[in-house]
Amino acid sequence: MKRPQKAPRLSDIKPDPSMFTDKDLMDLAKSYNSRYLHWDRLQYYECGRYGRENLWYLMKLLRESSCHKVDIGDLSMSFNIPEKLQQPLHSIDLALSSGFIPMMSFDDKKKAMISMSSMMEESIASSQIEGAATTTKDAKRMLRDGRGPVNISERMILNNYNAMDFIRSNLDRDLTPELIKELHSIVSKDTLESKEYEGTFRTDDSIAVRDVLTGETYHEPVSHDLIVPMMDDLCDFVNSDEEYIHPVIKGILIHYIVAYIHPFMDGNGRVSRSLFYWYTMKHGYSVMEYISISKAIREHKEIYEEAYQLCETDGNDVTYFIDYNIDMMMLSVEMLTKYLDKKRDERKAIRDLIDSDDLTQRRMDIVNCLINSDSPMSVYELSSELGVSAQTVRNDITVLIQKGYAKESSKSGHRKRFSYSGNGTKESP
Repeated sequence: MKRPQKAPRLSDIKPDPSMFTDKDLMDLAKSYNSRYLHWDRLQYYECGRYGRENLWYLMKLLRESSCHKVDIGDLSMSFNIPEKLQQPLHSIDLALSSGFIPMMSFDDKKKAMISMSSMMEESIASSQIEGAATTTKDAKRMLRDGRGPVNISERMILNNYNAMDFIRSNLDRDLTPELIKELHSIVSKDTLESKEYEGTFRTDDSIAVRDVLTGETYHEPVSHDLIVPMMDDLCDFVNSDEEYIHPVIKGILIHYIVAYIHPFMDGNGRVSRSLFYWYTMKHGYSVMEYISISKAIREHKEIYEEAYQLCETDGNDVTYFIDYNIDMMMLSVEMLTKYLDKKRDERKAIRDLIDSDDLTQRRMDIVNCLINSDSPMSVYELSSELGVSAQTVRNDITVLIQKGYAKESSKSGHRKRFSYSGNGTKESP
């Protein structure tokens, strides 16, 4: 990834006094600020007769007149909510806090299944962002079967899954360094060079964020002796209601701050994304448990890394990172909505087709799982997916085989795997 050009400081620019009365230049500055262009991007746009530096000077003056400032130790950040973010932020509010996402059509058991599936997706994608090499298919099978991990990649995914469960169980707690360390110990279990690094702030400055191909350093974390006071400041900022900041924005700021400080030897990205979930769910966005932000980020990983760079090369203006994350949230909400619509339609179609066999809802859910699985499923996978005992699934599978809706397809070791039998309820591709 090419590092963006570092923006000049205002103190390094000598503005042309006449530009302040130039209406065309002011209109241009306002137009570019509505899209929140970075200095690096500005080189590809019309900059008017005063040139890029003068235009940038005016753009920054306008931004600073309306920005919010946050100080965490020696880290001074600013952010704006430009016009381009206001409508998406409103849409996220509607979707995540007021029930716009069509969850009401599902019962509690189905909601639990969707939540578990989302937790799996988030755990897998967040690990893959950090280099886990396991395929999504194999990772889901591990989680559903409940078997132990066989390599570091699978261990990372299982750890992330446990971390997601941890944050859901600790929404009533204030943020403290101890909670953050506890979260890190879950995320990093048996994945670091030394056990002593698990749940422990780093005590040296031996790490940096570098390009894996070129070795170029993108970010040097703060000195280790600043970690404790900065993490204390972060906790005070998170727990304080003195200044209202929109919960989604504040969650994104937490994500950025933890990544900037880099308090741990490894696992900082996974901790920062988990804390984003924790904060937004804690502050009324309960539907967050049904979406996977990391799945969207994984598909746009280069832009994710660039978003950090845009902030750091513009004096830690975090608006660029907020912009990116809101885009990813919008994409995640869209994916969830489509998924729920599809599941609702599938359930109706299956119910209509097999009502004559008088199947229970749970057995219909098993048929649905088998139809939508890209590979045969074991009793234990189905048990995990549906939240019922393995013996209950065995009994149901026996009935479904007798009725022609399921069949034994393969074995993995001593475990039988089952698939949909194609008894007229699934159209041929």
